[in-house]
Amino acid sequence: MRIHLTEVDELPDNSPNAEVEEYEDWGVGLRDLALPKGLRRWIIFDESTIVGNMSAHPVSYGPNEGSVSMNIGISVRREFRGQGIGSAAQKILAEILHSAGYVRVEAGTDVGNLTEQKALSKAGFQFEGILRAAQLRRSGRHDLQLWSHVSPEN
Repeated sequence: MRIHLTEVDELPDNSPNAEVEEYEDWGVGLRDLALPKGLRRWIIFDESTIVGNMSAHPVSYGPNEGSVSMNIGISVRREFRGQGIGSAAQKILAEILHSAGYVRVEAGTDVGNLTEQKALSKAGFQFEGILRAAQLRRSGRHDLQLWSHVSPEN
C-alpha cells in the first residue's frame, strides 16, 4: 500500500461521496450542500488508483491566526475499506496541515462510527469529548466524538 494525497479544486464525478453511507446521508444532493468557507479537498490514491477523498476546512477558536484549526473529513470507497487506508490518509493529511502552520487538526465522527474512531486513534488523533446534537443528517440529530491531532512541536 502506497497512499498519497493530491489536492484538487473539485472532486471528480466518480468520487466516493457519491456513495451514500449511513454517516454521510445529509438528506440532500451533494450539489445542494452548504460548503464551508475555506474548504480544501484531496483525492486519496493507492499507487495510481483513486480509493477515496478528504476535505479540510478552518475552524476558529479565537480572533487571531494562531487560533485557527483545520477540521478534516474522509470518505473511502467500500471496496478499499479495512486495509488501513483511512488511518494512513488521515495521518498524512494531519502532517500536511501541520507543515502549513496549523497546530491543531481535528476530526468529528458519529458516536456509533467505531471504525472511524479506530482509524483516528491509529492515525495519532486523541479523543477529546462528545459534541451533543452537533450534526443533522437524514436520520435526525446525532452526537459526535471530537478527536484532535496536535503538532508534535507543541
